Amino acid sequence: MTTQFPDYLKISGDMLAKETTVNLSIVKDMPEIAQHMATAILQVIEAAKSKGHPATLIVPVGPVDQYPILAEMLNERRYSIREVMLINMDEYLTDDDQWVDISHPLSFRGYMNRKFYDLLNPELAPLPENRICPDPNDVEAIQQLIDQRGGVDACFGGIGINGHIAFNEPPEPDQTMSAETYAQLPTRILDLTRETRTINSVTVGGEISIIPWRAVTVGMQEILGAREQHFYCNRLWQSSVIRRVLHGPVTSACPASLLRTRLNVNMTVAEYVAEPPEIRLR
Repeated sequence: MTTQFPDYLKISGDMLAKETTVNLSIVKDMPEIAQHMATAILQVIEAAKSKGHPATLIVPVGPVDQYPILAEMLNERRYSIREVMLINMDEYLTDDDQWVDISHPLSFRGYMNRKFYDLLNPELAPLPENRICPDPNDVEAIQQLIDQRGGVDACFGGIGINGHIAFNEPPEPDQTMSAETYAQLPTRILDLTRETRTINSVTVGGEISIIPWRAVTVGMQEILGAREQHFYCNRLWQSSVIRRVLHGPVTSACPASLLRTRLNVNMTVAEYVAEPPEIRLR
């Protein structure tokens, strides 16, 4: 049996966002991705303030290097974000569907404390009630908060190995779901795919056994409902993923492809991600 490589894998960097509605930026490397993301978050916060309301953002943990940069920017400017609401995309769960403990080395809540909230001058940091993580015991609360705040100003995030955003995993191959139905999925609890657990195990030296099987995630409904989206790719393996997202079919099998159904989508990739993937037989 001969495997046919998808044509989109051959697309050059300068053609990567052609014939799409996506605004693409190419920067040098991981540090520039982090700087770009920190700057973009602050710009959205400032834009919302200029319109007379505190920003409401959906934010990821990964990519991971932007938060210390953003904290330094805010501290240097003595810029308060006390009323800004940051809704984290997701969190790992225990086997009985409760948040992993905040002291767990993989806890996204713990990471946000260590790398952002604890680095901010306390007078500038978001109020505790504005530091939100989806609660597995009350998944409807996220949309209720969003409605109370008048919507999400912007969603920031990365893109996973199978095209997932947040922990919105594609349906299993033996399941079918239209793109339209998938786009309406709300905040929920779900199983993580083997692909996601495998690639996430890179953060712990490849020890997949300690990656949880369960997670709670903000849904596609909330992500696609944001007034603008900003997504970042800084890993070499994302050179294939970004091509599938931008030039493959719009399908629930690649959740990030649904971003192409929105108008104000911004993607920023490192130079090596923009280059077509190399086939290495080793």
